[in-house]
Amino acid sequence: MAASRPSVAPLAAALNKRWATSAASLAPEAEDIDRLRRLRNIGISAHIDSGKTTVTERMLYYTGRIKEIHEVRGRDNVGATMDWMDLEREKGITIQSAATYAEWGNTNLNIIDTPGHVDFTIEVERALRVLDGAVLVLCSVSGVQSQTITVDRQMRRYDVPRISFINKMDRAGANPQRIIDQIRNKLKIPAAALQVSIGSEDAFEGVVDILSRKAVYNRGFRGEDVSYGEVPEHMVERVEAAREELISVLAEVDDEIGELFIEDKTPTTEQLHDAIRRATIARKFTPVLLGSAIKDKGIQPLLDAVIRYLPDPTQVKNTMLDIDNNEQVLDVIPYSNQPFVGLAFKLEEGKFGQLTYIRVYQGRLEKGQFAQHVRTGKKVKISRLVRMHSNSMEDVASVGAGEICALFGIDCASGDTFTDGKTNCSMSTMYVPDSVISLALTPKVKNSPNFSRALNRFQKEDPTFRVHVDSESKETIISGMGELHLDIYVERMRREYNVDCITGKPRVAFREAAMCKTTFEYTHKKQTGGAGQFARVIGYIEPIDPKEHADLPHEFVNNVVGGTIPIQFLAACEKGFEDGLQQGFMIGHPIVGVRLVLEDGASHEVDSSELAFRLATFFAFREAFRASSPRILEPVMTVDVSLPVEFQGNVLGSLNRRKGIIVNTETQEDYCAITAEVPLNNMFGYSTELRSGTQGKGEFTMEYKRHATVPMDVQEQLIADYQKKLAEKK
Repeated sequence: MAASRPSVAPLAAALNKRWATSAASLAPEAEDIDRLRRLRNIGISAHIDSGKTTVTERMLYYTGRIKEIHEVRGRDNVGATMDWMDLEREKGITIQSAATYAEWGNTNLNIIDTPGHVDFTIEVERALRVLDGAVLVLCSVSGVQSQTITVDRQMRRYDVPRISFINKMDRAGANPQRIIDQIRNKLKIPAAALQVSIGSEDAFEGVVDILSRKAVYNRGFRGEDVSYGEVPEHMVERVEAAREELISVLAEVDDEIGELFIEDKTPTTEQLHDAIRRATIARKFTPVLLGSAIKDKGIQPLLDAVIRYLPDPTQVKNTMLDIDNNEQVLDVIPYSNQPFVGLAFKLEEGKFGQLTYIRVYQGRLEKGQFAQHVRTGKKVKISRLVRMHSNSMEDVASVGAGEICALFGIDCASGDTFTDGKTNCSMSTMYVPDSVISLALTPKVKNSPNFSRALNRFQKEDPTFRVHVDSESKETIISGMGELHLDIYVERMRREYNVDCITGKPRVAFREAAMCKTTFEYTHKKQTGGAGQFARVIGYIEPIDPKEHADLPHEFVNNVVGGTIPIQFLAACEKGFEDGLQQGFMIGHPIVGVRLVLEDGASHEVDSSELAFRLATFFAFREAFRASSPRILEPVMTVDVSLPVEFQGNVLGSLNRRKGIIVNTETQEDYCAITAEVPLNNMFGYSTELRSGTQGKGEFTMEYKRHATVPMDVQEQLIADYQKKLAEKK
């Protein structure tokens, strides 16, 4: 099943006739069309510490959703509305995405505030899967950073249009033009400013809207009063130059403005607004706005831009797969009078049981109705239906197409589809990245029932959090996206379930890989009185080029002709190959990037069996793999370090000692940004070293880049350690 919103051809003859006929007969009601036109589903996404939660807090305040503004980190012992977990308020980071709704003018907004830390990237992934548009927040000094690039990739995966908001214009070193250039060059998307700042850094007063040619100021106690004035005289030329730049960028991405540009005609303000909306929804362009959320400036124009330029649910193409018709791709028809289709995209364990967040794509969901869980085929009753506002909720009787709501008491997994039972269709699932780090976990109190309860709940909530029991050591191993990710879950077990745990040394997700083509010819023969075991397999293994097949960890190819291996045993051969992949033959980690091609073999009419061929393929693969000059692969991380310039030499030396490759260094005023690629195995304890080496002023983020071969001396050491561990167990 596809992991993204597929591009959709128009509804045509190829679509299911029954579906098309029934859908066409149900014309949408005028009232429903009006409701959908006045609805926006948006997410706030960015690199860590760019000010996403602060921006969301101001949005809620100015829309009247909350009566007071509270800051991140709980400085006033309250904390931001969307960071409701105690851990979020203590650490000053968003851990879970939080949903809320508000109203701006006559338009309803469903807003999801997402984490910026790469360890919680699944929260961004599932939010963007169900949203129609997004606000990408960038720092006016740091600009495009590693997680910004990751979020950009996620937005492209789910075809989400975005508005860019350059925040922190009051910071020393603020340079919006440099950030716009970074959006164009690093994110590869045409961008242009819709505003010019009036002053910057400490002197930041407001912005000039270059479309209306009006200065916009925030007055009042918390910037709630927006006043408009004439453009300051010294800025008139800058504003006109910025307007010309906007028109030239739009001319390249919009046909109507392009024609006017060629004819040397000046587009009207309304034509520019329409062109920005068209190009933004088509994901050919991102409008850029400026402000400072912490200083209460620039948020109301951002809300206006969200309404004006981001799509409503009827302007977004979504598809589903018709399970009864060979998974044929069907258009989702986003109106409330259609058969109900919804996607469960997030789970939470609340005091009333499991809370399931659902995006209603089609039809209407009502309290008391029955819905069908497509994966299991079970019918479930919707006993309670709520709208979420962070961790508080409001009961509702029904929700229409395009809305986001939550249900209680439904047993399902993240990514499951629900329908009304009349249609057997499934929405496409979301992309779940592989874990990169593991940790042995042991409860201090043995046989604690809460230990397994907590692990089961966390696995259900978070698809990137994985748990298994090591077959040799019998230890419980938890796996996730980074040290912080696992630390948060260990701390949540202590707080929410009263289970104290002892953690072992973090384990890196090594992989093993064959380096060259190797042939095999193996005969498995065993005679024990009566029917024995006989199987012979011939073929070769070869490495898969990761550039050609990035998403193909292994492949089994059957080239047997003439029936030398009976067809009923071929599945057993593939199973034997997969058995060998699960636990490598050098250090016991999975084998990746290998193709096994089966060319010939032999069987015995009495002694051959599925087990015999499974074992024969397993042992043949083991022999061939050991002869293929195998190498151990380790995860390499992209590490972004931000620090004062005076500590640059120390930090570069520290990264070099950890066998890092320096990719880029940028110096802005008195701050320096270093990008390096470092093996994850060498990054443990780096946060402590960085803090002590920069007087607590340095910070870093880490994101998985790729798996690469380890140096030969490290490989020999890893094999020796593994052999020693095996010997100790005997």
